[in-house]
Order: sequence, then C-alpha cells, then structure tokens
Amino acid sequence: MSSPLPIVVIGAGAAGIAAARHLHDAGRRVLLIEAGDHIGGRARSFRCGRATLDLGCGWLHSARRNPWTDIARARGFTIATDTARWGEQWRDLGYSPAEQRAFAAARDQWEERARAGAERPDRPLSAFVAQDDPWRPMLDAISGFANGAPLAEVSLHDWLAYEDAATEDNWSVREGYGTLVADHARDLYVRLSTPATRIDHRGRTLRVDTPAGAIEASAVVVAVPTTILATERLVFDPPLPAKQDAAAALPLGVADKVFLFVDRVDWPANAHLIGNPHRSHTASYRLSPLGFAMIEAFFGGDTATALEDGDAAAFATDELVALLGSEWRARLHPITATRWQHEPWIGGSYSHARVGHAAARAVLAEPVDSRIFFAGEACHRHDFSTAHGAYETGLAAARALLDA
Repeated sequence: MSSPLPIVVIGAGAAGIAAARHLHDAGRRVLLIEAGDHIGGRARSFRCGRATLDLGCGWLHSARRNPWTDIARARGFTIATDTARWGEQWRDLGYSPAEQRAFAAARDQWEERARAGAERPDRPLSAFVAQDDPWRPMLDAISGFANGAPLAEVSLHDWLAYEDAATEDNWSVREGYGTLVADHARDLYVRLSTPATRIDHRGRTLRVDTPAGAIEASAVVVAVPTTILATERLVFDPPLPAKQDAAAALPLGVADKVFLFVDRVDWPANAHLIGNPHRSHTASYRLSPLGFAMIEAFFGGDTATALEDGDAAAFATDELVALLGSEWRARLHPITATRWQHEPWIGGSYSHARVGHAAARAVLAEPVDSRIFFAGEACHRHDFSTAHGAYETGLAAARALLDA
C-alpha cells in the first residue's frame, strides 16, 4: 500500500514552521521545504562569544499575548522583560529633556490627527504632519524603524490595525528569537536549499516544482515573503493574479542592524540612544543588550535602504562618536551587519500596506480550492510585521487545511 501524499509547506520561517509543527503533531505527513540554507527565515540568531545576536526579529512584541512567549517558557528559554527602552536617551546626550517633551507632544498631536481620519478614505501617514514641522524627520525615522518605510509610503488604515491591537510589553529572548523559532522545527522533515518555483494545481494532485524535481502533494501551505509572489519567483498554474496583486500591495520595507563590540562599557545594560533626533537619516542604538559589551544599531526605511550598499558600521560609528566623544572611535569595533533587502529568497524585512490597500492582507490569506493555503506575517490583519503574527497565520492555515 502506497504512502499518502504529503502536505508540502513552502518556506521555513516562523509561519511555515508553525504550520508544519501543527500538521505534524496532528499526525499528518508533512514535508517542509526551504529555499535558503537555514531555517527561521527573517528570524535568525547569530552566536558571538557568550552573546546571541538576533539579526532579524528580536522582540517578543505584545509579549503577554504572543504565542512565542509560552513556547519559549515551555522549551526552557530565558525571557527578559525589562529591556525595551526606546523612549529613553541615555544621559540626554544630543537630545535635551525639553526636546524630548516637545517631540512627545508633537507625536501625540500627529497620532490624534491620524486617528481622526480613521473613518475617511485611506491616506498616507505623512498626510497628518506638516512638511515644515520640525519633528517630521523624527516621525519619519520612527516610521522607518516600525514599518521599514517612510510615512509617505504607509497606509493609515493598515497602521491603525496594528496600533489598535499592539500592547507595550516588548520582551526579548536571551538565547535569541531566531534560536527559539528554529527550535520549534525540532523533529520536522525539512529540505533546505529547495526553492519552490511553480505550483501546478490543474489536476487532483498538486505538483510543486523545485530545482531538484517535482514533489506531489495533497495540499500546500505557501509561507513565503510577499516579494517572492509579487515578482513571480513562485508561480501558479493556472495563474492566481489576485495573489500576485495582493503581494505587490504589501511590499517588504527594510530594517537592518549593525553590531559593534565595545571596549570598556560606561552605561547600564539595555540603555538607549537615538543618533540624531533632528533628522530622519539616523539610527536607534541599544547599548549593551542583555548586558553584553556591544551595541545593536537599528536602521529603518530609507536610511536602511541607502546603507545596504554603503558602510552601515561607519555610519553608526560616526553617530555614536558625535554623541559620546572622539575617544570612542577607537573603542567601537564592527562585528556584523545585515542586508535584508539583498537576502536571497527574502528581499526585505517586514510588510506594510500601500495606501488604499490594507484589505490586501485578507486577499492574500484566502485559501484556494481548499488545497492551497497561505501564511506569513503579511497575511495577518493586525499583527503583521511580527514573528507572532507569522506564527498565528501558520497555525490558522494548518487548522483550515485539517478542517478542509
């Protein structure tokens, strides 16, 4: 008697792993294929001496309701609950208390204006701040960190969906968020370096084309970044133009990191600095994350895009030296940097909806013929751009598949 055809899950990021884990634990035959040479997707940890660095997602956002929090605890991971200090400026360097209060007031006013437009036709977030507002550059910088894109490219309706659901409990995993996500794939059958290039759904049996040959499947979960669908690196036969259009309406913004080793740390663990609060082309600095002698520099939006082909470590060093003093140039040593836009089979960091296209998330998530299911952070209606949003869509896809 022949074995039943497997369910093929395409993409071993947080969504694909969540889907494959649930299907495996339900007793189904599952094959998880991944285009890259490692699992985790945009959740990737890097070991550096005693420290574990998260090159991709690094925060358990909305941690008390984040499913990865319970998974981490069940697996014996260490959760740090007091490490996100983005609203602080260590020693008020380059950013006086009066300026911090002025920016907080400007941000509150901007958000109030934005929320007042919630019931009207969609607009870009930039519509709610004057071009000559002295705090517009800082608002653009924060949009880069949060959305991977400047205010002018982000949908108000999409942004509100996230903001209304998010909570302020942002925790971190000492052993690495990427380590946690990869650990969840334990005992799953995974084929690395196996990109899916075509899904033939004309017959009763699905065929998934890969460079190593075709794989026959009873059902498929597609958990790949929107860049892959929008550029037709994965195609469907017959075509699914609504999926390609939805993916194109949900592009990946860019957020990158640089890690610097520090000689003789002078600050408490998890201190924070903004490089320059008066320009959008700046970075956010986490000083001694989890107590380690290093700095995590975080770039977003246009700044990250520009520095992917430049020297992000030099930019970070220059900003830090401007705040800390010239003697610090000899005390900062680059460790590694990310270039997510150039990452093969990913092409960016996390999704945002183009103006007028917040509904594309629901279109992308809709199953096809009860045989092709879709998952990934871009499919989540309000927890997009997060690993827990990706997890929840993977779980939802797996449950829908089992019900079908």
